[in-house]
Amino acid sequence: MEKINSLQNRKVKEWASLQQKKYRDAQGRFLIEGEHLIQEALEAGCVEAIISTGDQPFRFDTVYEVTDAIMKKLSRNPSGAEYIAVCRFPVFPARDETRVILLDGVQDPGNLGTLIRTAVSFGFDHVWCSAGCADLYNEKTIRSTQGALFRIPVERTDLKNTVQELKQKGFTVIGTALRDSVPFASLSVPDQAAFVFGNEGNGITAEILDLCDRCVRIEMDGFESLNVAVAGGIVMYRFRKGI
Repeated sequence: MEKINSLQNRKVKEWASLQQKKYRDAQGRFLIEGEHLIQEALEAGCVEAIISTGDQPFRFDTVYEVTDAIMKKLSRNPSGAEYIAVCRFPVFPARDETRVILLDGVQDPGNLGTLIRTAVSFGFDHVWCSAGCADLYNEKTIRSTQGALFRIPVERTDLKNTVQELKQKGFTVIGTALRDSVPFASLSVPDQAAFVFGNEGNGITAEILDLCDRCVRIEMDGFESLNVAVAGGIVMYRFRKGI
């Protein structure tokens, strides 16, 4: 265990830079806080170092003991953190996929994290995010995933190209929208399905809607639409693997 006492230490400055997206992207690394998230990251083999102010419960070789002042500088939690881990961006091996999610401009980090967590819970294989989606490694997104980002590939992509590639592979691409849509209850389960969820205010862009094979709407009373994370939960539960 190495002890660090200075806020001016090179490693402290390097870790603190990971609070900004441009440095996370440049280094392929990010910070997480809390015992549960760190355990998930350890199981996924993504942890580079653990930072703590004292005793810590993790079995890991690279541990730094720091002062309360350093921990306060690194933590984004107003009430502070007991442990922080420096993690590499997760990398997943290629695998057969039959259920995937496409997110078109989901901007709220809480919604993005919840959709990722839901995708893992119901056996989905991949989450693709357009350039307009919230940052996966934003601390609010990470917290909302509850560790699910270590269990499923989540990639930022040109959504138009990804939709076209999925269709070439035999996927049926299903948009969640009111336009030219069928009732949710009447939708059959394709063997390979990609479900598209759109921006909180504007829904799926017209460009992506035009590429969808069909659109589905969730029947409801009183409102036309639901929060995107709620709608995603309903759709993913209905079309979870194993049914």
